[in-house]
Amino acid sequence: MNDDPRAEPIPVVREVDWGTAKLLPDVDRRRAWLLTVNGAPQSYVDLDDPTYIEFEYVRRLAHVVDCAADEGAPLDVLHLGGGALTLPRYVAATRPGSRQDVVDADRALVQLVREHLPLPPDAGITLHAADARAWAERAPAASADLLVADVFGGSRVPAHLTSIEYARVAERLLKPGGIYAANLADGAPFAFLRSQLATFRAVFAEVALIAEPSVLRGRRFGNAVLLASARPLDVAALARRTAGDAFPARVEHGDSLRRFVADARPVGDADAQPSPEPPDGAFSIG
Repeated sequence: MNDDPRAEPIPVVREVDWGTAKLLPDVDRRRAWLLTVNGAPQSYVDLDDPTYIEFEYVRRLAHVVDCAADEGAPLDVLHLGGGALTLPRYVAATRPGSRQDVVDADRALVQLVREHLPLPPDAGITLHAADARAWAERAPAASADLLVADVFGGSRVPAHLTSIEYARVAERLLKPGGIYAANLADGAPFAFLRSQLATFRAVFAEVALIAEPSVLRGRRFGNAVLLASARPLDVAALARRTAGDAFPARVEHGDSLRRFVADARPVGDADAQPSPEPPDGAFSIG
């Protein structure tokens, strides 16, 4: 990336393992970039201000980071799925001294990000080009305060990251009181999202869901953040933060979540399915 302040940033287009990636400059923020893969927005990064977050679902994940420990305390974080590393950069900026591993199966995309969106040398972020579940199965037990899953094969969450066996892998990796957070996507009648909640409720004592009311009411297809932990989640703090966003979200927990899950059942590796294909135009840009 040309850092000459006099130079106009230009788009970068490259074929990656899962399609065509584009880095598109933001005309309003000199060192800010939008990453798309096959036309779908994947990440937005401002290299000058890593605390600036454009995407609402990433903002909700950032709220989880903010509520995971005392302000500024370092965390051990495992990210499954990397994109342009928006959330790892946020953690590094707001919680200096954190140790973070980022795992992404798209090796060419990892290389693109390394080349054009470089990390500060003291960021404490290590990138791994590998399958998310395979890497997690080999990782040390009780090694993460926070495990963030934001993995999409194209526009769908892969099936092998939706099963009860995978949920047990995630539970093994978390320290006592650690939090699992996953970015998912679904729309009414929510067969996938409800099955994911049922699956993680079968493994974790505490489960919650963050999503916009319009998504939860079935008015549109959209993102939802699933949270799971062995210990109580700070639902009140998360609700306050998400309610104050530009696009307010709701935190479902307890009885309301049980009503949402209804009679959905956990899924195993043998019957796991990827998340549904988004409707045309749900996430794409021109």
